[in-house]
Amino acid sequence: MSSEIPDDAVPSYRPPFPDRRLGVGLVGAGAIARSAHLPAYRAWDVPVVAVTSRTRADAEALAADFGIETVHDSLDTLLADPRVEVVDLATGPTGRLELIAAAVAAGKHVLAQKPLVSDPSELPRLAEVLDEARAKGIRVAVNQNARWAPAWRLATLLIREGRIGDVVGVTHLHDKPLPPLAGTPFDDVPHMLLNDYLVHWIDITRCWLEGTSVVAVAASDHRVPAQPEEARNPWGAHLRVDVSSGASASIRIVGSAVASAGGCPFWIHGTEGTLRGSVLLGSDRLALDRDGESVEFALEGQWFTDGFAGAMGELQSAVAEDREPENAAAHVVATVRTTIAAVESAERGGMPVRPIDLELTTALDRSGAA
Repeated sequence: MSSEIPDDAVPSYRPPFPDRRLGVGLVGAGAIARSAHLPAYRAWDVPVVAVTSRTRADAEALAADFGIETVHDSLDTLLADPRVEVVDLATGPTGRLELIAAAVAAGKHVLAQKPLVSDPSELPRLAEVLDEARAKGIRVAVNQNARWAPAWRLATLLIREGRIGDVVGVTHLHDKPLPPLAGTPFDDVPHMLLNDYLVHWIDITRCWLEGTSVVAVAASDHRVPAQPEEARNPWGAHLRVDVSSGASASIRIVGSAVASAGGCPFWIHGTEGTLRGSVLLGSDRLALDRDGESVEFALEGQWFTDGFAGAMGELQSAVAEDREPENAAAHVVATVRTTIAAVESAERGGMPVRPIDLELTTALDRSGAA
């Protein structure tokens, strides 16, 4: 039996914002800023007051297209701009940690693109920067925008409400073409699928398994039939995570799927029910199967670009409410460590890696100790 849940029985999964939006200074004028960050902020009335980029012409073009008043010549001048209250780092991973450190030193709240860091040697320095931010009352968040993809966000809220009991297993499958990879900077990222592309899937799974600790991570990647020679990174990957409760998670990319209509289906099985859904390519859906009945949610919005509004809105709401954001960098460190373990496992031919003290702390812990 299938039915639709009344709107008033559905937790609020849309991007949150305080009454007063904080002024944003954008660092980076590349494709992700143009296609996702700025369209999201325009739709949700977030004031972007300044932009800077390594190439001034790129920053000027972006400013002209999106009505940004000021183009700064450098990060230092943007950080000195009193109208900039939040620094949005829409840059690549190289040097990201020091950009965060500079913003914190300048007393600015930060939204940093993902992956937060990908080199384990940077974790001690990250901890120092986050300690400094905490001492100053500065909020540092990560643009894990997929947490606010409508189907994933609603699933998170239903799990928190106990609607499927305790989570038993999480399964993700990519049933879609991969984005263009050959000839892009992704060629130079070792184990790119595990190290970068799958970070959103690792992160949302970490949210659904919070309150446990990671026992083992096993991952592998491989070239697939007919993968072009110029595509240097493997197109197939499989990742498994086992946690202390006995639950497990599996994420699988079979390759660049050939399909007339695709998506990324997922299943979250619990002790009292199951959530089934999908994200991307217009496949967005979510259904709750419980007590012999399957109910479908009528979803509003899309990951791109509502997810980007959600990440920024949660940070700004946290600043207004004097708390840690759900996407706080300290919370996302567990995602970073799980990703690092996956890459290490792939390097070891898929042998499981057993991290020490990898706690999936709850995002509802507002202390910042996540």
